[in-house]
Amino acid sequence: MKKIFVINPGSTSTKLALFEDKECKFSTNVFHDSSVLIKFPKINDQLMYRMMVIQEFIKENHIDLTGLDAVVGRGGSCYAVESGIYEVTDQLLEDTRQAKGGLYHVSMLGVQLAKEVADLYGGRIFMMDPPIVDEYCDLARITGVKGIYRKAVSHALNVKATARVHCAKYGLDYTKSNFIICHIDGGISITAHKQGKMIDGNDAGGGQGPFTPTRMGSMAITDILHYFSDQPKEKLRALCYEAGGLSSHFGTSDADQIHALVDAGNVHAKRIWDAMAYQICKEIGSMATVLEGKVDGILLTGGLLRFDDISQFIEKHCSWIASVYSYPGEFEQEAMAYGALDVLNGKRELSVYTGKPVWSGFDE
Repeated sequence: MKKIFVINPGSTSTKLALFEDKECKFSTNVFHDSSVLIKFPKINDQLMYRMMVIQEFIKENHIDLTGLDAVVGRGGSCYAVESGIYEVTDQLLEDTRQAKGGLYHVSMLGVQLAKEVADLYGGRIFMMDPPIVDEYCDLARITGVKGIYRKAVSHALNVKATARVHCAKYGLDYTKSNFIICHIDGGISITAHKQGKMIDGNDAGGGQGPFTPTRMGSMAITDILHYFSDQPKEKLRALCYEAGGLSSHFGTSDADQIHALVDAGNVHAKRIWDAMAYQICKEIGSMATVLEGKVDGILLTGGLLRFDDISQFIEKHCSWIASVYSYPGEFEQEAMAYGALDVLNGKRELSVYTGKPVWSGFDE
């Protein structure tokens, strides 16, 4: 029986789960008050505060972590890697702290918290499918500005896990299938998967693609230049990460509050809500062209699928491309635990973190 602890930090909470083999013994979301987090100038500065809150939760709920076999932290911010599960090394930790991969996101605390927990309770330390998984095809990297290349930033952990769940359910081989997989929640990733590789997608961390509950999404550069001609850069950054999208339109990113307005027949609320789904559909269409129309399924996952009208809207507009399958919620905790379990049981090989980005430029 293998004992595996999973840590998945979010903007105002940290998801925790304890598995014994494939059985989840407990799963929770430990809340961190934003009024406290805002006191820390940098994300790395939150580390010991979050660790203290986690320890208090473990103590108050009488959770025994002694004898851990593994601790898995959601990765992020190291150099871009291929999909896989990695043993956390000192170099990986340092590159994550320094955000060497160019992604400045709270997921960078995952492997650091895992190290703190392992120091207390033992166990090997792993990272699995961080947001900077990069399996892009060459053409997906090019921009219209010389020397600037597109970054692969997505909800790789959940979309890859959703693909595995779907393939297991329908007897498919992920490495022989083509999917468009959409993570739809506070952030939205629309990704093209060709025979087991995530070859393209919107830069969810960089604000590209559909607007979301907190992010403004893609806009014409001329509109951005005009709107921000006399605004500070910090306001633009905020609209890209936390104050854009539904938050800009409604003054809140609380999807339950906003959808209550939709249910009550508020015309403005429905227009904005449907526009978000409409933009998701447009991005799905673009990924269909990447796959040359050879799509074995459109897989939807993420927290916003608790509202049936999103999946219904997407099915109405996109089912001509391929069948649409809905997997509400997420599979991140299970994916991390099962990946570690396979490594511990000798059923899966570890990927090796090299300290170099998986792609660093074209030869010519």
